[in-house]
Amino acid sequence: MLIAVLVAGAAGGAGWCFRQEIGAWWHHEIKPVTLGGAPRPVPDQKTYAVLTGELERWREDLAERYAAARTAGARKAVEHDARLVLEEALPAMMRCWLGTPWDFHGTADGPGKGKIACGYFVATVLRDAGFHVDRYKLAQQPSENILRTFLKKEACTLTVGENYEVFASGLSDVSPGVYVIGLDTHVAFLVIGKDGFRFIHSSGSSPWCVVDEGRDEAKVLRKSNWRMLGNFTGDAGVLKTWLKGGKVAVKGA
Repeated sequence: MLIAVLVAGAAGGAGWCFRQEIGAWWHHEIKPVTLGGAPRPVPDQKTYAVLTGELERWREDLAERYAAARTAGARKAVEHDARLVLEEALPAMMRCWLGTPWDFHGTADGPGKGKIACGYFVATVLRDAGFHVDRYKLAQQPSENILRTFLKKEACTLTVGENYEVFASGLSDVSPGVYVIGLDTHVAFLVIGKDGFRFIHSSGSSPWCVVDEGRDEAKVLRKSNWRMLGNFTGDAGVLKTWLKGGKVAVKGA
């Protein structure tokens, strides 16, 4: 199933008007299954394959526009469109993993294809989103190195010992986007929007699988003393890396 993308004129270049067109697809219903009396989402391999294929097509189209851009304004317009695409696609891809079992040594290559550790979940989603990175090397790094593989030090915010409610409330003041967050012994995605945030990760706590949690349910995030946060989709360097398709060197590897 191909997703139609409408192209409309915009100041500084062409803008991609796709949010309404693909909204129903990105946010498709996750069907639950009952396991041991508790409902759990079913990993969606089929949708994941379509999303990754479509996202690569968009990346190639945007990369052509970026290479053809002759002014800083034209390049900024493409980077803006790339950000919009990633902010729609990445959360949808993450949610295809919901229900995939966690294991400390899990290295599943796709949703429901075995068990997955927290670092491998983050690394595999990023690889499948079009970042040319060695997921094995990336997943085996401390969370700080995972963030710093893509982001400069000054683009990351570190808090230590901050009360969870203070930290969570402070997220309402940051720019919406898809973030990577490193914790004491964990790494995850934080999807921040105007209405709050979602903490999406492969949880080594109950229910021991990939989960999508809100502020009140995010117990792992609450308990962590160390939190490093980086705006993945809001960083120009990350967007340029994705557009150019270059190989990403893993920090610390």
